[in-house]
Amino acid sequence: MATRRIISQEKTLLEKDDSIGSSPAAGEKSNITPAVPTAVIVKLLAFTLAMIVVPIGSYYLTVDNLFNGNSTFAGALAAIMANVVLVGYIIVAVQEDQTDQLGESTRDKKKDL
Repeated sequence: MATRRIISQEKTLLEKDDSIGSSPAAGEKSNITPAVPTAVIVKLLAFTLAMIVVPIGSYYLTVDNLFNGNSTFAGALAAIMANVVLVGYIIVAVQEDQTDQLGESTRDKKKDL
């Protein structure tokens, strides 16, 4: 059986609540802060630049000055330097993650007090 809708009791489109899905209501201020902190983005950009500059720079600085034109050794050094930058980024990321976890645990303890 079909039921009838009583149109006089329904809200019009303008009377309905403005919050649809995850959007905030009209009276609320929307949160526009970035999902990733600015410091994290700056570190990522710095390590990205280092990943480009350090291996290429080490190659061209050492190919004639240190290795007397032997591009194999200079290329190997460039690969090692790329790995050094990568390991440095991993170390910085792990330390940052640990400080975030320590900060959260101290905030949780302060909330309990």
